[in-house]
Amino acid sequence: MSLQLLIAQLLLLVLGLMGIAAAEPSLILDHGLKALAALGVTFLVARLRPRAFLGMGTWAWLGALFLLLMVLFVGQGTETSPGTRRWLEVGGQKFQPSEFAKLALVLQLASFFSRRGVQNKLLSATLMMVVTTLLVILEPDLGTSLLTFGLGIIVMFAAGVRIFNISGLMLALGLLSLPFLNNYLERHPYILERWFGHQARQVEVPTELDQIGKAHRDLTYGGWWGQGPDGPRWEYFAAHTDMVVAAVGFSAGLLGVLTLLFAYWLIVSTALQVSQLATRVRPMSREIHGASILAIGCMFMVVGQAFVNLAVAAGIFPVTGVPLPLVSYGFSSMLTMSVALGIIHSAMREVRRQLPTEVRVRDFVGAAADD
Repeated sequence: MSLQLLIAQLLLLVLGLMGIAAAEPSLILDHGLKALAALGVTFLVARLRPRAFLGMGTWAWLGALFLLLMVLFVGQGTETSPGTRRWLEVGGQKFQPSEFAKLALVLQLASFFSRRGVQNKLLSATLMMVVTTLLVILEPDLGTSLLTFGLGIIVMFAAGVRIFNISGLMLALGLLSLPFLNNYLERHPYILERWFGHQARQVEVPTELDQIGKAHRDLTYGGWWGQGPDGPRWEYFAAHTDMVVAAVGFSAGLLGVLTLLFAYWLIVSTALQVSQLATRVRPMSREIHGASILAIGCMFMVVGQAFVNLAVAAGIFPVTGVPLPLVSYGFSSMLTMSVALGIIHSAMREVRRQLPTEVRVRDFVGAAADD
């Protein structure tokens, strides 16, 4: 397994525990048990070879589409967005199929491109991406749908699709979506309310009455080293989910926030390392090509979502309801992200296993440790 990737996951889980302890102490035991379970899932997934994930890509994607369809008929909404359907409940436990759908899309696209290549295959891959994104939009969940679409674009680029073709694709899809945009926004007015509220906040003096203002206040109050999980705090909605970075900053201070960013950088570094080492395997097999795509896709799935969450907390983006990966309370996101990290572990091990001996020795320092 990759040591630096394991360190990143442990750091994020520990910071999540500190944030939950500061925001919602009653949930600390539940969150801790789920964190341990998620870590165990990562170890189990990491034992598999990339060919296993590539082989299950189509079935995982079809299963995700079925769950997304189920959400539209029997799904449950959220307190802040009445009329939405984003959750399914099975045996008293809720889970969010859109989280699984992002991972399934990565598996399917990686499997597709590794088997068929990237020449003249853009239309089929685009349909897979659009269908998945459209079902998430219909929930509606605009934040997750944009992440899903962006994830598909990144996987295409990682597979070797030319940037010119990707740019043309984005332009065409943007033009095709314009006739439906107005009707969609009319049916879901809360989207515009959040957008205009965000714009108003950019020109007015921020107050402590809104969610982002309270998050900024807690981050400032945390100082350099934090107040600790047992320090005095203010409670507000989503402090343990979407705005958990404020609870982390309150509990662990600026040092905790910087550690958070460092952990996500380790994930980026590991995935890029997989991609770089894969180019040195000669000849490059379908499995190695697929492993490289999987690593980049899973990395963006984690770090892209983290970027959106942190941008919302900083007041750059309007509120989207996207959790902070491996830190926010909630098992759907944590479990899916843990599987994604396990896949990156698997890709790293497979790529290093197939490297020529002289390259493996030269790149040993700073690279992943083999099992």
